Amino acid sequence: MYQSRDEMRQVYLDVWQKMQQKMLLEPMEALIADVIEAHPEYHSLLEADAEIRQQDFTPDQGQTNPFLHMGMHIALREQAGTDRPPGIKVVYQKLVSAKGQHEAEHTMMECLGQALWNAQRNNQAPDEAGYLDCLQKL
Repeated sequence: MYQSRDEMRQVYLDVWQKMQQKMLLEPMEALIADVIEAHPEYHSLLEADAEIRQQDFTPDQGQTNPFLHMGMHIALREQAGTDRPPGIKVVYQKLVSAKGQHEAEHTMMECLGQALWNAQRNNQAPDEAGYLDCLQKL
């Protein structure tokens, strides 16, 4: 099921609120909370709540989209957890051993971003083989 940008952002905001209130988190919320905790530079944005849901983050304005960035961390963790594409789990584990989880994921984001950009540009599914090849070269 696809969610709108606002719905996805609301998930992060809801998790942030639960974190502040020390509420019990569902497993996916715990994953999101872990990524949020690793990004203190975004905490003030999450405090903004309503304004952040509507804000555009554009590279030409020198802004990183915090939701996209955190979403890529989550995607990489899920890919490694399910080993999809096959072989990514080994690459992930090697990079995490060498750099630590956060930096390993930042390194891998270049390949993920490229794969997603190419898929969108070509209006097709991401090239898993090309993506894995990029990761294996890291």
